[in-house]
Amino acid sequence: MTEDRPFWLRLDRHLPEEGFARKVRDREGYVLEEDGQPAGLLRWNLFWDEIPFCTLLAVAEDRRGQGLGRALLARWESDMAARGHRLVMASTRADERAQGFYRRLGYRDAGCLLLREAGYAQPAELFFTKALAKKEK
Repeated sequence: MTEDRPFWLRLDRHLPEEGFARKVRDREGYVLEEDGQPAGLLRWNLFWDEIPFCTLLAVAEDRRGQGLGRALLARWESDMAARGHRLVMASTRADERAQGFYRRLGYRDAGCLLLREAGYAQPAELFFTKALAKKEK
């Protein structure tokens, strides 16, 4: 995954460079390849140290609209269910179109966060949750 660093940091403008090494070490990210080229990424962490939380889902601009985001999210959900998690979370800003994407994929509105402090002010952050089907062993 370290070979994906340039691609990752190009799509992920929120993660500091040292955060990339941590995501690789902790295996808290996915890079989706299409035709041998990186096309999308998903990174996550544990909310409250317990609930898998998708903190970023991004697809390269020239690869959007092909179902790659849906595929990344499905893989992550499957992996989280296999680890025994029963619920996952995601979020997006209220001024972004991704809220419809999450709702279409079965995510339910779970509230919002309003940050107004200097340096952090932004439109409301919308939170979504989705119950995962129990994986049979």
